Amino acid sequence: MRVVYLHQYFLTPDMAGGTRSYEMARRLVRDGHEVHMVTTDREPAGNGPRWRETHEAGIHVHWARVPYRNDMGFLARMRAFLTFAFASIGRAAALRGDVILATSTPLTIAIPALVVSAWKRVPFVFEVRDMWPDVPIAIGALRNPLLVWLARRLELITYHRARRVIALAPGFKDDIVAKGIPAEKVSVISNGCDLELLATASGESAPRRDYPWLGHRKLVLFAGTVGQVNGVDYLVRLAARVRAIDPEIRFVVIGEGRDVPKVRQRAAEAGLLDTSFFLFDAMPKRQIVPWLHAANLFVSLFTGPRVLWKDTVQNKFFDALAAGKPIASNFDGWQARLAERVGIGLTLDPTDDEGTAHRLVAALQNDDWLAGVPVRAAALARGEFDREHLYQKLRVLLESVVSRAGSDIAMA
Repeated sequence: MRVVYLHQYFLTPDMAGGTRSYEMARRLVRDGHEVHMVTTDREPAGNGPRWRETHEAGIHVHWARVPYRNDMGFLARMRAFLTFAFASIGRAAALRGDVILATSTPLTIAIPALVVSAWKRVPFVFEVRDMWPDVPIAIGALRNPLLVWLARRLELITYHRARRVIALAPGFKDDIVAKGIPAEKVSVISNGCDLELLATASGESAPRRDYPWLGHRKLVLFAGTVGQVNGVDYLVRLAARVRAIDPEIRFVVIGEGRDVPKVRQRAAEAGLLDTSFFLFDAMPKRQIVPWLHAANLFVSLFTGPRVLWKDTVQNKFFDALAAGKPIASNFDGWQARLAERVGIGLTLDPTDDEGTAHRLVAALQNDDWLAGVPVRAAALARGEFDREHLYQKLRVLLESVVSRAGSDIAMA
């Protein structure tokens, strides 16, 4: 197959962020398929051409100059979304793929998929990573009635015209089917664990050796976006209560986002900053690995309306799973319930800081529980969430779409 893969925020392991598209695409290349990734160059240098091209693990990547940062306001984000959506139409059309795979977010990635699919008579598959526009509407980022109507129309048109829809969680499938899409059209291919990268510790960096303030102390780690929906300032409150119980426990936050200054300020005001609470800039995935292996507990955080977190499939949740680490979540979503069910999770009550702090300390002091987590996490990571297994489901789905499209053309 010649696959045109549309992902506005494609990342490799040498960049900071999730690498699902990279892992899926490189495996398609490995199995003899040709993959063209159409994406954005979020931090372009100088005044170069509108597009540049590279090869990443055999993937032919087309980078459009569309600057983007996590701390951008709504209008700036929308401008970036639409700029890329319309810029990528010509590029995707010129690539003449056998199938188009468009992955959200944002929902505007559906625009080039719809246009090129109709223009070139190429089938497309749409992957849903977050329920847009439900999420931006719920948090108040999308309020204009006309824009809300247009977004909902785009969503439904995309679902109906896509040859197949991929949902990253069972709850996403339920929501899509509830919008009138046949259940047989929607496949669940969840996020997964990169066992090759994460199952063994890296020797490149050893946080416990490099940072005297850590040493052999217990480490609670958050690695991800420090934004509006994450509420990382909650971790500052929790760290303050934990210090009163066990001052030796260390908290580390690694990430970028618009709330970093607020988190830093609150940690400083609480007297925690650079004593028991430490902030680091976002790191490429390869550099996150040693921190995951050094951690005793990984924290997953969300705040806001239920639609944000009920079916969340955070990349770092699966990274922690692959590294064999327990996961504490401050929301009662799909991944939090899964972690608790298999004995590797802890649910934090965001309304009871004192009680939650005692539960957290008790978990970190429970050496028997901590020792059993890696075995239980490995069983899940190597079974249901093995990236290779999930990739095979995607490959079969794409091949069936291409095969059916060929049959349709032959019968026409």
